[in-house]
Amino acid sequence: MLNILVLAAGQGTRMRSALPKVLHRLAGRPLLEHVLGTARSLDPARLVVVHGYGGEAVRAAFPQADLAWVEQREQRGTGHAVREALTALDPAAMVLILYGDVPRIRAQTLRALVEAGRAGLALLTVEQDDPAGYGRIVRACGRVQRIVEAKDASPEELRIREVNAGFFALPCARLAAWVARLENRNAQGEYYLTDIVGMAVAEGVAVATVPADPLETSGVNSKAELAQAERALQACEAQRLLDAGVTLADPARIDVRGSLHCGRDVSIDVNCVFEGEVSLGEGVSVGPNCVLRNVSVAAGTEIHAFCHLDEAAIGERCRIGPYARLRPGTQLAEAVHIGNFVEVKAGHFARGAKANHLSYIGDAEVGERVNIGAGTITCNYDGLAKHRTVIEDDCFIGSDTTLVAPVTLARGSYIGAGSTISKNTPPDQLTVARARQMSVPGWKPPRKK
Repeated sequence: MLNILVLAAGQGTRMRSALPKVLHRLAGRPLLEHVLGTARSLDPARLVVVHGYGGEAVRAAFPQADLAWVEQREQRGTGHAVREALTALDPAAMVLILYGDVPRIRAQTLRALVEAGRAGLALLTVEQDDPAGYGRIVRACGRVQRIVEAKDASPEELRIREVNAGFFALPCARLAAWVARLENRNAQGEYYLTDIVGMAVAEGVAVATVPADPLETSGVNSKAELAQAERALQACEAQRLLDAGVTLADPARIDVRGSLHCGRDVSIDVNCVFEGEVSLGEGVSVGPNCVLRNVSVAAGTEIHAFCHLDEAAIGERCRIGPYARLRPGTQLAEAVHIGNFVEVKAGHFARGAKANHLSYIGDAEVGERVNIGAGTITCNYDGLAKHRTVIEDDCFIGSDTTLVAPVTLARGSYIGAGSTISKNTPPDQLTVARARQMSVPGWKPPRKK
């Protein structure tokens, strides 16, 4: 049985932000969310998070029922944080200790650590070319003797390159016994969790080390480190896409802030951002500078430059943009054209419908083969409520038309350019609704005094 303890109480003063450190976003998700996702993949019986600074905001960001929360009111070191959380752990369980600001740790590394810890105590170690600031692994005859923090290390100890990554796995009973004996007689006046290594050695308990990649154990302590982590994570995501056969115009200029699933022969141009759950079918092409958020795009669709698509479902062989915006609730069937500077909100377009220029279509049902002229808008809001516009199959809407909802345009309706339509139209007829044109003799424009 496994319990996982995530330490996430720090303020993160080097972030220079009022936002708790673990809520800063990496690839569109809070740092802590990355850690919790990896933790859940290990299927723990209990998942406990220690919070401190900004605790209410942290807890509000993670309302999941599988989390147990422990407050560390005073930040007095990692050992103190673990001591505060002991009552939330099962005394008979194995305990794995993680950190809320180390988001790239891999599940396979943690599985190896847990297995190694069953014999006594296991910790992750990393070889660092520049180990400044890290606790050094002190060995004798190859065996771990203790961990010395950088501020307490001697000059000889500071030359050690094997450092503590901070992750531990051990039985809860041993953890409780050792944490109870921690003292804070050190340079920082804190209770170091690392001191349990020396206690284990003194009792003859086996101390195992599991090597890890420095990239996966790197914490985020500043905005600079957050930016570095972002680029490293995006580079990994770009490589995954390339390995899957996706064509990327420039792997260094793509941002995936969620999950991106691509079929065969997908191509993505530069500076595109994918947020939430995005799926691109076979042969989809995405032009430069597009943002797609929670969007599904079926096979063969072309998305041209500078499009913003949000919570929309797009059918096969559609053509979108450039400069189009699809807002939540939009659904496009196959072969729909949404052109430049067209905005659609909660609009349903049937097969072959087109709105190619400079239009706003909100809360509308658009039938098959409808052609919407430039400058057309649906007036869907009366100041109190939203209303729908229904445009049946084979309608033709002239340029600069205003459709005042609720209204229905019957099948085959033709609407003259410049009309304001506020009543239902008959099928297969031309409807024109314009004020009479007139000129006023002697009229002069107002002038400033």
